[in-house]
Amino acid sequence: MVDNSLDRLDVVFHALADSTRRSMLRSLTERQHSVGELAAPFEISLAAASKHIKVLERAGLVRRTVHGRTHICSLEASPLRDGAEWMRFYERFWNASLDALEAALLEEDQGD
Repeated sequence: MVDNSLDRLDVVFHALADSTRRSMLRSLTERQHSVGELAAPFEISLAAASKHIKVLERAGLVRRTVHGRTHICSLEASPLRDGAEWMRFYERFWNASLDALEAALLEEDQGD
């Protein structure tokens, strides 16, 4: 059986793996943007920008609405919550491991 939440997480992390898409998401935290506005900071065509946006849409990170010939994109941040929760698990793991290492080193120092 396939875990759909893990499949969704794969899609989100794939979308975030590209720096152009991460920059586009960052811009969308400020306000909605047209595809042209999202493409402007990069040396890419509107078609290439649209492909990046489609990846973000598939991940559920962007919602696109059409007003006439203008495509307006807005941020849908809720899928990031699953990724953050996944990372928090490992943050707790590393914090516990580092705390144990610190305790062992302090114990060793006190034994000297």
